[in-house]
Amino acid sequence: MPTTRIDLTAPEVVADPYPHFAEERRRHPVAWHEASGMWLTFDHASGDAVLRRRGLGRIWKDKQPAERFEPFNLLHRNQMMENEPPVHTRLRSLVARSFARGHVERLRPRVAQMTADLLDAVDPGGFDLIADYAEPLPVAIVAELLGVPEEERHLLRPWSQAIVAMYEYGRTPEAEERAVTASVEFAAYMRALADERRARPREDLVSHLAAEEQAGERLTGDELVASAILLLNAGHEASVNGFGNGMVALMDHLEDLARLRTEPGLVEPAVEELLRYDSPLQLFERTAKEDVVVGGVTVEAGTRIAALLGAANRDPAAFPDPDRLDIARRPNHHLSFGAGLHHCLGAPLARMELQTALPTLLGRFSHLEPAGKPVRRPTFVLRGYSSVPVHG
Repeated sequence: MPTTRIDLTAPEVVADPYPHFAEERRRHPVAWHEASGMWLTFDHASGDAVLRRRGLGRIWKDKQPAERFEPFNLLHRNQMMENEPPVHTRLRSLVARSFARGHVERLRPRVAQMTADLLDAVDPGGFDLIADYAEPLPVAIVAELLGVPEEERHLLRPWSQAIVAMYEYGRTPEAEERAVTASVEFAAYMRALADERRARPREDLVSHLAAEEQAGERLTGDELVASAILLLNAGHEASVNGFGNGMVALMDHLEDLARLRTEPGLVEPAVEELLRYDSPLQLFERTAKEDVVVGGVTVEAGTRIAALLGAANRDPAAFPDPDRLDIARRPNHHLSFGAGLHHCLGAPLARMELQTALPTLLGRFSHLEPAGKPVRRPTFVLRGYSSVPVHG
Protein backbone atom coordinates (compact mmCIF):
# COMPACT_ATOMS: atom_id res chain seq x y z
CA MET A 1 0.00 0.00 0.00
CA PRO A 2 1.50 3.39 -0.98
CA THR A 3 1.95 5.63 2.05
CA THR A 4 3.01 9.24 2.64
CA ARG A 5 4.37 10.94 5.73
CA ILE A 6 3.93 14.48 4.45
CA ASP A 7 3.16 16.82 7.35
CA LEU A 8 0.49 19.26 6.18
CA THR A 9 1.04 21.45 9.25
CA ALA A 10 4.85 21.71 8.93
CA PRO A 11 6.00 25.32 8.44
CA GLU A 12 8.00 24.42 5.32
CA VAL A 13 4.97 22.73 3.73
CA VAL A 14 2.65 25.62 4.62
CA ALA A 15 5.21 28.08 3.21
CA ASP A 16 5.61 26.24 -0.12
CA PRO A 17 3.82 22.91 -0.52
CA TYR A 18 4.49 22.49 -4.24
CA PRO A 19 7.99 20.90 -4.13
CA HIS A 20 6.67 18.47 -1.51
CA PHE A 21 3.70 17.62 -3.72
CA ALA A 22 6.00 17.06 -6.70
CA GLU A 23 8.18 14.67 -4.71
CA GLU A 24 5.13 12.68 -3.63
CA ARG A 25 3.67 12.69 -7.16
CA ARG A 26 6.87 11.12 -8.51
CA ARG A 27 6.35 8.23 -6.10
CA HIS A 28 2.57 7.71 -6.31
CA PRO A 29 -0.62 9.44 -7.50
CA VAL A 30 -2.49 8.47 -4.32
CA ALA A 31 -1.11 7.48 -0.91
CA TRP A 32 -2.36 6.61 2.56
CA HIS A 33 -1.74 9.36 5.14
CA GLU A 34 -1.70 7.78 8.59
CA ALA A 35 -1.57 11.10 10.45
CA SER A 36 -4.99 12.17 9.11
CA GLY A 37 -6.44 8.69 8.58
CA MET A 38 -7.25 9.24 4.92
CA TRP A 39 -5.94 8.88 1.38
CA LEU A 40 -4.34 11.91 -0.33
CA THR A 41 -4.17 12.52 -4.09
CA PHE A 42 -1.14 14.15 -5.72
CA ASP A 43 -2.01 14.20 -9.43
CA HIS A 44 -4.69 15.94 -11.48
CA ALA A 45 -6.48 12.81 -12.72
CA SER A 46 -6.92 11.40 -9.21
CA GLY A 47 -7.93 14.75 -7.72
CA ASP A 48 -10.49 15.23 -10.46
CA ALA A 49 -11.81 11.72 -9.85
CA VAL A 50 -12.25 12.42 -6.14
CA LEU A 51 -14.32 15.49 -6.96
CA ARG A 52 -16.48 13.81 -9.61
CA ARG A 53 -16.82 10.13 -8.63
CA ARG A 54 -20.37 9.37 -7.50
CA GLY A 55 -19.20 6.53 -5.26
CA LEU A 56 -17.61 9.23 -3.09
CA GLY A 57 -19.60 11.75 -1.11
CA ARG A 58 -19.59 14.54 1.44
CA ILE A 59 -20.86 12.72 4.50
CA TRP A 60 -21.18 15.14 7.37
CA LYS A 61 -20.29 13.92 10.85
CA ASP A 62 -20.94 16.24 13.75
CA LYS A 63 -17.84 17.52 15.50
CA GLN A 64 -17.56 15.92 18.92
CA PRO A 65 -18.54 16.42 21.64
CA ALA A 66 -21.74 17.23 19.74
CA GLU A 67 -23.26 19.27 22.58
CA ARG A 68 -20.27 21.60 22.66
CA PHE A 69 -20.12 22.01 18.88
CA GLU A 70 -23.86 22.08 18.12
CA PRO A 71 -23.89 25.72 16.87
CA PHE A 72 -21.06 24.92 14.43
CA ASN A 73 -22.58 21.56 13.47
CA LEU A 74 -25.98 23.14 12.82
CA LEU A 75 -24.52 25.46 10.17
CA HIS A 76 -22.81 22.59 8.35
CA ARG A 77 -25.45 19.92 8.72
CA ASN A 78 -27.86 22.13 6.75
CA GLN A 79 -25.64 23.40 3.93
CA MET A 80 -25.28 22.02 0.41
CA MET A 81 -21.51 21.48 0.58
CA GLU A 82 -21.84 18.90 3.34
CA ASN A 83 -24.66 16.91 1.75
CA GLU A 84 -25.17 14.54 -1.16
CA PRO A 85 -28.26 13.95 -3.36
CA PRO A 86 -31.14 14.14 -2.84
CA VAL A 87 -30.57 16.71 -0.06
CA HIS A 88 -27.75 18.43 -1.97
CA THR A 89 -29.85 18.57 -5.14
CA ARG A 90 -32.73 20.26 -3.35
CA LEU A 91 -30.55 22.79 -1.50
CA ARG A 92 -28.36 23.67 -4.48
CA SER A 93 -31.28 24.02 -6.89
CA LEU A 94 -33.11 26.40 -4.55
CA VAL A 95 -30.01 28.54 -3.98
CA ALA A 96 -29.03 28.39 -7.66
CA ARG A 97 -32.48 29.62 -8.72
CA SER A 98 -32.01 32.68 -6.53
CA PHE A 99 -28.50 33.20 -7.92
CA ALA A 100 -29.91 32.93 -11.44
CA ARG A 101 -31.94 36.10 -10.95
CA GLY A 102 -29.02 38.10 -12.33
CA HIS A 103 -27.29 38.90 -9.05
CA VAL A 104 -23.77 38.64 -10.48
CA GLU A 105 -24.48 41.08 -13.32
CA ARG A 106 -26.46 43.30 -10.95
CA LEU A 107 -23.34 43.63 -8.80
CA ARG A 108 -20.83 44.29 -11.59
CA PRO A 109 -21.17 48.13 -11.55
CA ARG A 110 -21.10 48.13 -7.74
CA VAL A 111 -17.92 46.04 -7.72
CA ALA A 112 -16.26 48.55 -10.06
CA GLN A 113 -17.30 51.37 -7.76
CA MET A 114 -16.19 49.53 -4.61
CA THR A 115 -12.72 48.84 -6.02
CA ALA A 116 -12.32 52.51 -6.94
CA ASP A 117 -13.55 53.69 -3.52
CA LEU A 118 -11.18 51.37 -1.66
CA LEU A 119 -8.19 52.56 -3.68
CA ASP A 120 -9.21 56.20 -3.20
CA ALA A 121 -8.74 55.64 0.54
CA VAL A 122 -5.22 54.16 0.48
CA ASP A 123 -1.91 55.98 0.77
CA PRO A 124 0.05 55.35 -2.46
CA GLY A 125 3.23 55.71 -0.42
CA GLY A 126 2.44 52.50 1.41
CA PHE A 127 -0.58 50.32 2.08
CA ASP A 128 -1.50 46.70 2.75
CA LEU A 129 -2.91 44.93 -0.27
CA ILE A 130 -4.80 42.47 1.96
CA ALA A 131 -6.17 44.66 4.77
CA ASP A 132 -6.88 47.70 2.58
CA TYR A 133 -8.12 46.07 -0.63
CA ALA A 134 -8.35 42.30 -1.01
CA GLU A 135 -10.06 41.68 2.33
CA PRO A 136 -12.76 44.38 2.52
CA LEU A 137 -13.78 44.01 -1.14
CA PRO A 138 -15.30 40.48 -1.18
CA VAL A 139 -16.89 40.95 2.24
CA ALA A 140 -18.59 44.10 0.95
CA ILE A 141 -19.63 42.33 -2.27
CA VAL A 142 -21.14 39.26 -0.57
CA ALA A 143 -22.79 41.53 2.02
CA GLU A 144 -24.29 43.55 -0.83
CA LEU A 145 -25.40 40.32 -2.50
CA LEU A 146 -27.09 39.06 0.67
CA GLY A 147 -28.54 42.43 1.64
CA VAL A 148 -26.55 43.10 4.83
CA PRO A 149 -26.78 46.82 5.70
CA GLU A 150 -23.51 48.70 5.21
CA GLU A 151 -23.25 49.76 8.86
CA GLU A 152 -23.31 46.10 9.98
CA ARG A 153 -20.84 44.62 7.50
CA HIS A 154 -17.88 44.97 9.86
CA LEU A 155 -19.35 42.06 11.85
CA LEU A 156 -19.05 39.52 9.04
CA ARG A 157 -15.32 39.04 8.47
CA PRO A 158 -14.43 38.22 12.12
CA TRP A 159 -17.29 35.72 12.31
CA SER A 160 -16.24 34.09 9.07
CA GLN A 161 -12.55 33.91 10.00
CA ALA A 162 -13.40 32.26 13.31
CA ILE A 163 -15.65 29.65 11.69
CA VAL A 164 -13.31 28.64 8.84
CA ALA A 165 -10.45 28.15 11.32
CA MET A 166 -12.23 24.89 12.19
CA TYR A 167 -11.30 23.49 8.77
CA GLU A 168 -7.59 23.44 9.58
CA TYR A 169 -5.52 20.63 11.06
CA GLY A 170 -3.86 21.12 14.44
CA ARG A 171 -6.32 23.81 15.56
CA THR A 172 -6.26 24.93 19.20
CA PRO A 173 -9.07 24.67 21.79
CA GLU A 174 -9.17 28.48 21.78
CA ALA A 175 -9.81 28.49 18.03
CA GLU A 176 -12.61 25.97 18.53
CA GLU A 177 -14.25 28.17 21.17
CA ARG A 178 -14.07 31.19 18.89
CA ALA A 179 -15.68 29.14 16.11
CA VAL A 180 -18.58 28.07 18.34
CA THR A 181 -19.17 31.63 19.57
CA ALA A 182 -19.05 33.00 16.02
CA SER A 183 -21.48 30.30 14.84
CA VAL A 184 -23.99 31.33 17.51
CA GLU A 185 -23.69 35.05 16.76
CA PHE A 186 -23.58 34.75 12.97
CA ALA A 187 -26.60 32.41 12.86
CA ALA A 188 -28.63 34.70 15.12
CA TYR A 189 -27.79 37.67 12.93
CA MET A 190 -28.72 35.92 9.66
CA ARG A 191 -31.93 34.53 11.17
CA ALA A 192 -33.01 38.04 12.19
CA LEU A 193 -32.11 39.41 8.75
CA ALA A 194 -34.11 36.65 7.03
CA ASP A 195 -37.13 37.38 9.24
CA GLU A 196 -36.89 41.04 8.32
CA ARG A 197 -36.66 40.27 4.59
CA ARG A 198 -39.67 37.94 4.75
CA ALA A 199 -41.66 40.82 6.19
CA ARG A 200 -40.19 43.48 3.88
CA PRO A 201 -38.56 41.86 0.79
CA ARG A 202 -35.91 43.68 -1.23
CA GLU A 203 -33.87 42.91 -4.35
CA ASP A 204 -31.24 40.90 -2.49
CA LEU A 205 -30.33 37.25 -2.17
CA VAL A 206 -31.69 36.73 1.35
CA SER A 207 -35.08 38.04 0.23
CA HIS A 208 -35.03 35.72 -2.78
CA LEU A 209 -33.90 32.72 -0.74
CA ALA A 210 -36.71 33.34 1.73
CA ALA A 211 -39.25 33.51 -1.10
CA GLU A 212 -37.82 30.80 -3.36
CA GLU A 213 -40.02 27.79 -3.89
CA GLN A 214 -39.57 24.83 -6.20
CA ALA A 215 -41.85 21.79 -6.46
CA GLY A 216 -43.62 22.92 -3.31
CA GLU A 217 -40.38 23.13 -1.28
CA ARG A 218 -38.68 26.03 0.44
CA LEU A 219 -35.50 26.36 2.43
CA THR A 220 -36.12 25.84 6.14
CA GLY A 221 -34.97 28.56 8.48
CA ASP A 222 -31.85 26.58 9.40
CA GLU A 223 -31.11 25.86 5.73
CA LEU A 224 -31.45 29.50 4.71
CA VAL A 225 -29.10 30.63 7.48
CA ALA A 226 -26.58 27.87 6.66
CA SER A 227 -26.72 28.67 2.92
CA ALA A 228 -26.19 32.39 3.43
CA ILE A 229 -23.25 31.82 5.79
CA LEU A 230 -21.70 29.29 3.39
CA LEU A 231 -21.88 31.85 0.56
CA LEU A 232 -20.12 34.45 2.67
CA ASN A 233 -17.46 32.15 4.12
CA ALA A 234 -16.63 30.40 0.84
CA GLY A 235 -17.01 33.52 -1.28
CA HIS A 236 -14.75 35.83 0.64
CA GLU A 237 -12.06 33.25 1.44
CA ALA A 238 -11.66 32.28 -2.22
CA SER A 239 -11.49 35.90 -3.34
CA VAL A 240 -9.21 37.26 -0.59
CA ASN A 241 -6.74 34.41 -0.85
CA GLY A 242 -6.96 34.07 -4.62
CA PHE A 243 -6.23 37.79 -5.08
CA GLY A 244 -3.47 37.94 -2.46
CA ASN A 245 -1.72 34.81 -3.71
CA GLY A 246 -2.06 36.03 -7.28
CA MET A 247 -0.65 39.50 -6.64
CA VAL A 248 2.35 38.13 -4.77
CA ALA A 249 3.00 35.80 -7.72
CA LEU A 250 2.69 38.68 -10.20
CA MET A 251 5.07 40.88 -8.22
CA ASP A 252 7.55 38.01 -8.44
CA HIS A 253 7.05 38.00 -12.24
CA LEU A 254 7.40 41.63 -13.28
CA GLU A 255 7.29 40.90 -17.02
CA ASP A 256 3.85 39.37 -16.63
CA LEU A 257 2.73 42.30 -14.49
CA ALA A 258 3.85 44.73 -17.20
CA ARG A 259 2.21 42.62 -19.90
CA LEU A 260 -1.13 42.72 -18.08
CA ARG A 261 -1.04 46.52 -18.10
CA THR A 262 -0.67 46.65 -21.88
CA GLU A 263 -2.80 43.65 -22.87
CA PRO A 264 -6.19 43.93 -21.14
CA GLY A 265 -7.45 40.92 -23.10
CA LEU A 266 -5.24 38.77 -20.89
CA VAL A 267 -7.14 39.57 -17.70
CA GLU A 268 -9.47 36.57 -17.91
CA PRO A 269 -6.82 33.91 -18.61
CA ALA A 270 -4.52 35.60 -16.08
CA VAL A 271 -7.13 35.25 -13.33
CA GLU A 272 -7.49 31.53 -14.12
CA GLU A 273 -3.72 31.10 -14.09
CA LEU A 274 -3.30 32.89 -10.76
CA LEU A 275 -5.94 30.62 -9.25
CA ARG A 276 -4.10 27.58 -10.63
CA TYR A 277 -0.60 28.70 -9.73
CA ASP A 278 -1.27 29.13 -6.00
CA SER A 279 -4.69 27.73 -5.14
CA PRO A 280 -6.60 29.48 -2.33
CA LEU A 281 -8.14 26.12 -1.31
CA GLN A 282 -5.70 23.25 -1.02
CA LEU A 283 -7.76 20.30 0.17
CA PHE A 284 -11.28 18.91 -0.31
CA GLU A 285 -12.38 15.74 1.46
CA ARG A 286 -14.88 13.10 0.41
CA THR A 287 -15.84 9.73 1.89
CA ALA A 288 -16.33 6.43 0.05
CA LYS A 289 -19.97 5.31 0.07
CA GLU A 290 -18.80 2.02 -1.47
CA ASP A 291 -15.43 0.58 -2.45
CA VAL A 292 -13.99 2.93 -5.10
CA VAL A 293 -10.74 2.70 -7.07
CA VAL A 294 -8.88 6.00 -7.43
CA GLY A 295 -5.36 6.29 -8.79
CA GLY A 296 -4.85 2.55 -8.62
CA VAL A 297 -5.79 2.14 -4.94
CA THR A 298 -9.05 0.89 -3.47
CA VAL A 299 -10.71 3.35 -1.13
CA GLU A 300 -12.86 1.16 1.05
CA ALA A 301 -16.41 2.13 2.00
CA GLY A 302 -16.41 4.53 4.95
CA THR A 303 -12.83 5.68 4.30
CA ARG A 304 -11.97 9.31 3.57
CA ILE A 305 -9.94 10.56 0.61
CA ALA A 306 -8.85 14.14 0.00
CA ALA A 307 -8.07 15.82 -3.30
CA LEU A 308 -5.04 18.04 -2.85
CA LEU A 309 -6.10 20.78 -5.25
CA GLY A 310 -2.78 22.59 -5.29
CA ALA A 311 -1.01 19.33 -6.17
CA ALA A 312 -3.48 18.67 -8.98
CA ASN A 313 -2.92 22.19 -10.32
CA ARG A 314 0.85 21.64 -10.60
CA ASP A 315 0.68 18.22 -12.30
CA PRO A 316 2.89 18.23 -15.44
CA ALA A 317 0.59 15.63 -17.02
CA ALA A 318 -2.20 18.24 -17.04
CA PHE A 319 -0.26 21.52 -17.34
CA PRO A 320 2.88 21.94 -19.47
CA ASP A 321 5.68 23.47 -17.39
CA PRO A 322 3.35 23.64 -14.36
CA ASP A 323 5.70 25.55 -12.06
CA ARG A 324 5.88 28.45 -14.52
CA LEU A 325 3.38 31.29 -14.25
CA ASP A 326 1.82 31.71 -17.71
CA ILE A 327 -0.87 34.39 -17.72
CA ALA A 328 -1.89 33.44 -21.27
CA ARG A 329 -2.25 29.72 -20.47
CA ARG A 330 -5.03 28.04 -22.44
CA PRO A 331 -6.60 25.64 -21.81
CA ASN A 332 -6.48 25.82 -18.04
CA HIS A 333 -8.46 23.04 -16.38
CA HIS A 334 -7.50 23.93 -12.81
CA LEU A 335 -9.45 22.50 -9.89
CA SER A 336 -9.39 25.58 -7.65
CA PHE A 337 -13.19 25.88 -7.76
CA GLY A 338 -13.67 22.13 -7.46
CA ALA A 339 -15.49 20.00 -10.03
CA GLY A 340 -18.54 17.82 -10.43
CA LEU A 341 -21.41 17.94 -7.96
CA HIS A 342 -19.67 20.32 -5.56
CA HIS A 343 -18.25 22.75 -8.11
CA CYS A 344 -18.32 26.17 -6.45
CA LEU A 345 -21.71 27.81 -7.02
CA GLY A 346 -20.17 31.24 -6.46
CA ALA A 347 -17.36 30.78 -9.00
CA PRO A 348 -18.87 33.27 -11.50
CA LEU A 349 -19.06 35.92 -8.76
CA ALA A 350 -15.48 35.25 -7.60
CA ARG A 351 -14.22 35.44 -11.18
CA MET A 352 -16.04 38.71 -11.78
CA GLU A 353 -14.53 40.18 -8.59
CA LEU A 354 -10.99 39.18 -9.54
CA GLN A 355 -11.41 40.29 -13.16
CA THR A 356 -12.48 43.71 -11.89
CA ALA A 357 -10.14 44.13 -8.91
CA LEU A 358 -6.95 43.23 -10.77
CA PRO A 359 -7.08 45.74 -13.68
CA THR A 360 -8.46 48.46 -11.39
CA LEU A 361 -5.43 48.11 -9.11
CA LEU A 362 -2.92 47.99 -11.97
CA GLY A 363 -4.58 50.91 -13.71
CA ARG A 364 -4.43 53.03 -10.57
CA PHE A 365 -0.78 52.30 -9.67
CA SER A 366 1.65 52.17 -12.56
CA HIS A 367 4.64 51.24 -10.38
CA LEU A 368 3.15 48.85 -7.84
CA GLU A 369 5.97 47.21 -5.85
CA PRO A 370 6.44 45.28 -2.62
CA ALA A 371 7.11 47.49 0.42
CA GLY A 372 8.15 44.62 2.67
CA LYS A 373 7.98 40.85 2.96
CA PRO A 374 4.49 39.34 2.55
CA VAL A 375 3.24 37.52 5.65
CA ARG A 376 1.84 34.07 4.91
CA ARG A 377 -1.10 32.82 6.99
CA PRO A 378 0.01 29.78 9.06
CA THR A 379 -2.70 27.56 7.58
CA PHE A 380 -2.63 24.81 4.96
CA VAL A 381 -6.22 24.17 3.84
CA LEU A 382 -7.07 27.83 3.23
CA ARG A 383 -3.88 29.20 1.70
CA GLY A 384 -3.29 32.91 1.70
CA TYR A 385 -1.50 35.93 3.11
CA SER A 386 -2.40 37.97 6.16
CA SER A 387 -0.39 40.97 4.96
CA VAL A 388 1.10 42.11 1.63
CA PRO A 389 2.68 45.57 2.06
CA VAL A 390 3.04 47.53 -1.19
CA HIS A 391 3.52 51.04 -2.50
CA GLY A 392 2.44 52.58 -5.77
